[in-house]
Amino acid sequence: MNEIHAHLTSSAAEAARVTRGVTPEQLAGPSGCTDWTVRELANHLVLYTAHGLEHRALRTQLPDDLVAHDFTADADWPEQYAAQLDRALAAWAKPEAWDGDIDLGGGNTVPAGEIAAMLLAELALHGWDLARATGQDFNLPDDTGTYLLDVVERYAEMYRAYEGFAAPTPVAPNAPVFTRALATSGRTI
Repeated sequence: MNEIHAHLTSSAAEAARVTRGVTPEQLAGPSGCTDWTVRELANHLVLYTAHGLEHRALRTQLPDDLVAHDFTADADWPEQYAAQLDRALAAWAKPEAWDGDIDLGGGNTVPAGEIAAMLLAELALHGWDLARATGQDFNLPDDTGTYLLDVVERYAEMYRAYEGFAAPTPVAPNAPVFTRALATSGRTI
């Protein structure tokens, strides 16, 4: 397996751990992400970092009914999320998942490895958002934090253009690498 898959795996394990710590009472609270509740953030996380991750590897579109689904309505949604993450990681474990480009629609294609890197950022950053909103920690190995920082720096301006990232926030230059990735993405530490 390649480097990105290893980073996806460690980030997925941490995101699954965090979702298991979310209480039903917390779902209605604010998430820290503009105008999203914890429920909306959790649904976004499940949809794009588990289902979306698998569908990108398989080169299939997310079904409309899945896009509209409230995953958190099921009492065992954290376990369902963890199982879906496992399926997504298994899809990316196949060598053919990394071949060629992935169609994003409208004739826009991106190399498979770059899509996986962007989904890693989605997984780690929104996993951290969910952890923070629910009073938990989100920890990644240093090598994953280093890789994530590179991805965030590479795509920061594009994400800002689509209002996915805010302006970078101040952080000490010697801060842990994951903290620097969060700050570069505009998150307030």
